[in-house]
Amino acid sequence: MSKFKLFLLRHGEGAWNKENRFCSWVDQKLSEDGVKEAQDCGRLLKEQGYKFDLVFTSILSRSIQTAWLVLEAMGQEWVPVVKSWRLNERHYGSLIGLNRAEMAQQHGEEKVKLWRRSYAITPPPIDESHPYFLEIYNDRRYTTCDVPIKDLPRAESLKEVLDRLLPYWDSTVVPEIRSGRTVLISAHGNSCRALLKHLEGISDEDIASVTLPTGIPVLLDLDENLKPVKPRQLLGDQAKIQAAIKKVEDQGKAKPST
Repeated sequence: MSKFKLFLLRHGEGAWNKENRFCSWVDQKLSEDGVKEAQDCGRLLKEQGYKFDLVFTSILSRSIQTAWLVLEAMGQEWVPVVKSWRLNERHYGSLIGLNRAEMAQQHGEEKVKLWRRSYAITPPPIDESHPYFLEIYNDRRYTTCDVPIKDLPRAESLKEVLDRLLPYWDSTVVPEIRSGRTVLISAHGNSCRALLKHLEGISDEDIASVTLPTGIPVLLDLDENLKPVKPRQLLGDQAKIQAAIKKVEDQGKAKPST
């Protein structure tokens, strides 16, 4: 029997989602389409009668902006928003800023799929010669983390995302859910996938085929042990959701030569 409801949300489309580039820890605002996705998500949740008590986000602007727009559309701007780097997108290391389709042409679609979707494979780490290194590690937001900047990731597998996310989930998010609060986690494709893997017990192999489109809320009905009592629900127009999933999956495919 369902005792708790948890909502996961991958932020609305960002500028680099549109350009099919690995965004990761580079701070990007939402695109115009991403703003609309977040607003539409909020309107949908309001129409379905949901009310949030607490929202968790990463410390990346696209995650926070999505949460704000959702709450505004729901008329729930007063709901507290709590931010943590532990909900950040997966750190793609030296792949940050690169175009997925161009990489697929260069390295092959299977290699890019392994980098993007596998559980335990870590991409090459970012170093000081990378054009976005200083933009990330000189950003003041990372002085607020619970670990020193020098100990923050330089690249991550999905497994490593889950490893840094779980302590925060257990210590901070779980007590709020158990207290009866309805929680929204407005985060990123990979931090949400990592959490789904943990909650649903998805295998290391099967997680590669779990795709979350931008701006689509995911509802989890959980029992008293925070285990799902039925399959996750992606809320909204199902035909549009399937089209959005296909769009995400196609991002790692080589562009046909013209």
